[in-house]
Amino acid sequence: MKLELGQILVADPELLEQQEERLSSNLADNDNEQDAEVITVDDTLCIDCGDQPAELFCTACDEQFCIVCFGYLHRTGKRKDHPTKKYTEEVAETNGNGEVKTNEGTIASDHASVNNMDIDDQSESASGVTTPNTTLSISAEPIVIVSQGSVTFGSWLMQRTKYIPIRLTRAERKLLRLLEAALNVSEYTDKVDVLAYSSKAKRIVGQLQEICSILAGLVVATDMKLGQEMFEDKDFARNAKWFKKIFEIGRRYKIMNPEKMRDSFGKLMYMVMDSRLPEIQQVMGFDLYMPILTVHSFLESKDCLSLLEDNLVVAATAEIYPEHKNRSQIQAEIKQKEAAIETLARRYHKPGIVSPDEIRQCLYSIGDNHSYLRSNKNPVEKMQKYLQQYFQPDKIESEYTLSISYGRGGARLSHNHEKQFYYVNQSLTLWSIIMNDMFMLWSLADQDLLSTNGRYRLLDTGQGLNRVQSCPAVSRAMQGVISTAQKRAKSWIGSSVVHLGDRSVPNAWFFLDKYLQVPQILNPLESVISNIDLVARDPFVYDWIRSQFGGIEDLKKTILCDFFKHAFDGSGADNFQEAGSCIDGRLTSAWNWANSISKKPYLKIFLLCGFTGFNGTDGF
Repeated sequence: MKLELGQILVADPELLEQQEERLSSNLADNDNEQDAEVITVDDTLCIDCGDQPAELFCTACDEQFCIVCFGYLHRTGKRKDHPTKKYTEEVAETNGNGEVKTNEGTIASDHASVNNMDIDDQSESASGVTTPNTTLSISAEPIVIVSQGSVTFGSWLMQRTKYIPIRLTRAERKLLRLLEAALNVSEYTDKVDVLAYSSKAKRIVGQLQEICSILAGLVVATDMKLGQEMFEDKDFARNAKWFKKIFEIGRRYKIMNPEKMRDSFGKLMYMVMDSRLPEIQQVMGFDLYMPILTVHSFLESKDCLSLLEDNLVVAATAEIYPEHKNRSQIQAEIKQKEAAIETLARRYHKPGIVSPDEIRQCLYSIGDNHSYLRSNKNPVEKMQKYLQQYFQPDKIESEYTLSISYGRGGARLSHNHEKQFYYVNQSLTLWSIIMNDMFMLWSLADQDLLSTNGRYRLLDTGQGLNRVQSCPAVSRAMQGVISTAQKRAKSWIGSSVVHLGDRSVPNAWFFLDKYLQVPQILNPLESVISNIDLVARDPFVYDWIRSQFGGIEDLKKTILCDFFKHAFDGSGADNFQEAGSCIDGRLTSAWNWANSISKKPYLKIFLLCGFTGFNGTDGF
């Protein structure tokens, strides 16, 4: 059953009339358009969402898309007539009739409208989630998803939302500010994680009672009446649910905003971890643990999971990109998205059970997930494109060779040009998969850190005293990630060892913190490469670039060559346990390269392009 355009735009009749007039004029010449043939999805990901394998290549946009993103971005206007062809790893051969030849047959490339396209079974992600086998009716009308077979888009989205946290409400943000204020003045790890002759259990209880007292005092300071009701008898156990909630809010907020709470999140996790120890619970009377509230768990508790199977979810959660669009197009897309959200809120709210605002909050949270992928996964894929654009494994330029040798320039590996090309490509593929499944890894890391099945050990890891704890859930997930990366890369160079629960990566929090550095390194680098053409418009800057590097393209190659060589050369430590070609050593080398940026000959061009540092703050 197809949804009419009016069903989505019912909240705005004036816009509906404009859309209908535009559609009638655009479809006048396409009354007899033919259905597209079945195309098979490969492993390359969509440039727009970065979450689904790409299936169509738009020759006008010069970018690849999954069917959902293509249909949404090309449903109206001039984009509707963009020619397309199937996206494959190899260049498709085009015949004289303007059709693209593939192993599965031919598809028409003179139409951008695609009707009744069947998605074949797609490859599994590292989280074990298989993207759905669905039929998409994509034309000038909104996307309609029809189930086909045992797997549907709705079931796939249900699996995905198990790891998507709910966006904080206004009331929860007030509690978050209280928590951050209390954590900023706490000296928890300085008092607890030390070698001392006093009882550690007593120190933990004392510090936990202190943080609870600080929170209680802050509540009284902000709302005297509420504080008096909650803490009149100073019995923290009576308000255990409130304390659990406030610590859950902090954990949930950090997942969606990894750049926040850099100094205090470790203390928060260690407090919750210690509160779950049996001897601590016996004294405190409660612990600080509450499962993270996700979109799936919230809707399940409200008996409202059918929302995720509604066709309008795609339009209600899609990101709106301003690039190459005029104001009227952007406003039309915003109104369509808002109308879809309002329609779903009215359709699924249940008086006394789930309110329209809560439905909106769930949809906004799914949209936040798309934004997260765009800002964290896209830079990895852009660096892969730069690698394939400026370098070829079988073609070596003497000035821009990727070969490295042990002992030269700090390198701890020896690779020729071809081997280094594939080594860098597979490392970026690995990072891309990790960024795609980061929410799942957050959930598993939270599970490992706060598990009651095992205790941590306080050991000197060479970087001070740290809590060393096994990470079985994260370890199993990483094996799946590596397996997926190996299948995509088709060959594997270097070690596949993952350090977890040892001196290199003491616990799951260190693992998360390590891979949160990937976008912090690649985003500034990608920004510089893309802005070089802009700053080179200044004649003085252009003359300097020509005199120092030979030209704009030569400058880009110089920067990228240095990055692809020395950010993946096994450097960063004096032993192969902490550096080298292992899974974690690849990231150690990249961070070592970032730390040496001040010594690079192209530092000035970085500063001209607005570079301030790799950690999101001024200074490097």
